[in-house]
Amino acid sequence: MKSYYFFLFFTSMVFSQQGVGIGTTNPQQKLHIASSTGTMRVESLNDVNSTYNGGDVNGDLDKTNDTFPLYVDGDGVMTLKFVPLYNSEYSDALDHTLLPTSDVTLLANDGDGVATEKLFTYTVTVNRAAILEVKYNLSFEVYKDASGAKITDYLSKRISTYFKIDGLPTNRKYGPASKCYANKSKHGTVGTMYNVCTAYMFIPSAGTFDISFYGEVSSGVKAGGPGSNSEPAHVRFAVGNDTLLFRLH
Repeated sequence: MKSYYFFLFFTSMVFSQQGVGIGTTNPQQKLHIASSTGTMRVESLNDVNSTYNGGDVNGDLDKTNDTFPLYVDGDGVMTLKFVPLYNSEYSDALDHTLLPTSDVTLLANDGDGVATEKLFTYTVTVNRAAILEVKYNLSFEVYKDASGAKITDYLSKRISTYFKIDGLPTNRKYGPASKCYANKSKHGTVGTMYNVCTAYMFIPSAGTFDISFYGEVSSGVKAGGPGSNSEPAHVRFAVGNDTLLFRLH
């Protein structure tokens, strides 16, 4: 003799002209889930079905304290996949031999002790007002002059990097980062250093904007005033493994 079991499932789902309500008879949106304690669960986004869900990353056997950002793509589909405007990831973002200008030279006769060059430009197009996030990791090496001679004067040289958004009316410098370099011994080693920074800026409207990165080297001026008294230096940028990331919020 066979036995048959029937299960009935009831839910407080209500359909109205405003939309679909779960836990409410008066939905305020196309889909309105009303609960002071409940949560929404999407199986396709869990660690079994999504490679972008890290699961129990801290290893405490409790997945409720392991969270991951949720994004919405251009079609309105929810996803855990992070797709920025640009991400150099594992590749070298910049080849110094291909940049419009990769070297910045501060001459001994520089009047104010500061030399600046535009290194490269990225163009970003947005269709709405947004917050733009920029992360960069920019390499450089410091020499006395373009021949690659070592600095041995034991006087500090400041190497700065920053960027500007050329499409905005302001001339503000974003993401400034600096390091100082000095060497006294003729046996001193020239090595690759990095300036690293993350910056956020408000883009007020849709449009196309040029994000231009600058390299700058500066030094003190010898006693006696400007003219032929600045300390010379030569900086080669983008000589190492550089990284860039652009992301809209």
